[in-house]
Amino acid sequence: MKHIIFTVTNDLNYDQRMIRICNSLVENGYSVKLVGVSKNTSEPLIPKNYTQKRIEVFFNKGVLFYAEYNLQLFFYLLFSKVDAFCAIDLDTIMPVYFASFFRRKKRIYDAHEYFSQQKEIVTRKTIYKIWHTIEKWFVPKFKNGYTVSSSIVKEFKKLYNVKYGLIRNMPALQVNNFKLNKSKTLLYQGAINEGRGFEGLIPAMKYINATLNIYGDGNFVEQTNALIIEHAVEDKVVMKGKLLPDELVKVTSDAYIGINLIEDIGLNQYYSLANKFFDYIQNAVPQVTMNFPEYKAINDNYNVALLLDDVNPHNIAITINNLLNNEILYAQLRTNCIAAAYVFNWKNEEENLLDFYTAFFE
Repeated sequence: MKHIIFTVTNDLNYDQRMIRICNSLVENGYSVKLVGVSKNTSEPLIPKNYTQKRIEVFFNKGVLFYAEYNLQLFFYLLFSKVDAFCAIDLDTIMPVYFASFFRRKKRIYDAHEYFSQQKEIVTRKTIYKIWHTIEKWFVPKFKNGYTVSSSIVKEFKKLYNVKYGLIRNMPALQVNNFKLNKSKTLLYQGAINEGRGFEGLIPAMKYINATLNIYGDGNFVEQTNALIIEHAVEDKVVMKGKLLPDELVKVTSDAYIGINLIEDIGLNQYYSLANKFFDYIQNAVPQVTMNFPEYKAINDNYNVALLLDDVNPHNIAITINNLLNNEILYAQLRTNCIAAAYVFNWKNEEENLLDFYTAFFE
């Protein structure tokens, strides 16, 4: 049995991608450990069929957090039973590289996103320089890896001469969640971070006769709350906090329209293919999303969404109102979502994951 250690900085209870990956590998004969961080806001771990480990830190954010966690993680990995390490994103790539180097173990890079191209990084010169340097130095040293969109696969090949696999963020098939007769509520689920379109979405709600429920957490929560007050839409926009994955499925299936907005700042946003895009499809929820390469390619074939060229509040309001008020259009997109759900689900995508690890350990 092969032993794999995955390393993240996310909350282990809420990382849907890692929960799916770890479960699939365990069910197919691998021994898996997922290592994350324990912060002062962390809730008790939910038991899984794979091993979980949290490393306690004193600092909860910023440079000191990354320094402390990476150092502790390196020493933990140095003495752990393992056949291969898998670093999730740039924020754990250094301890995984050095632990694998000193122990002469295999290593993998799983890029959940194009990390150095996030808006909150590319718009800060010094921060960008640091993360871009880490990326340029370490990604080429990980010859084996995979990521979430074909655009990022191509970009990594062009920049770093690594041929990565494609394993997209797809949920399980949700045939029992194709609900009819819903109230006309809007749903945003996922990270509430910079670059996710809230500066356009919140003011747009002044012109939309519906309630927007926002589920999630992130680095833009305070700013989003301030925008809600500034634009006097407290009666229309509700910040619900984050939910566990199983609970999130239930609220998603109840939504009428899903929202997946992204600013065109940084290639991470432009090349994105978010969890929520597939979550909405799986729950037969038509959505409003971006006219970016990955979304457009799927929508051209399956027509499950209305696409926006930008996050201008006026354009957002017109597009959402169109989907709210045009029952024929809505019914067609919903029907298309149901058909697409049988294509874009984890059962199908899991085959790519298992093929990758079979070839990796040969």
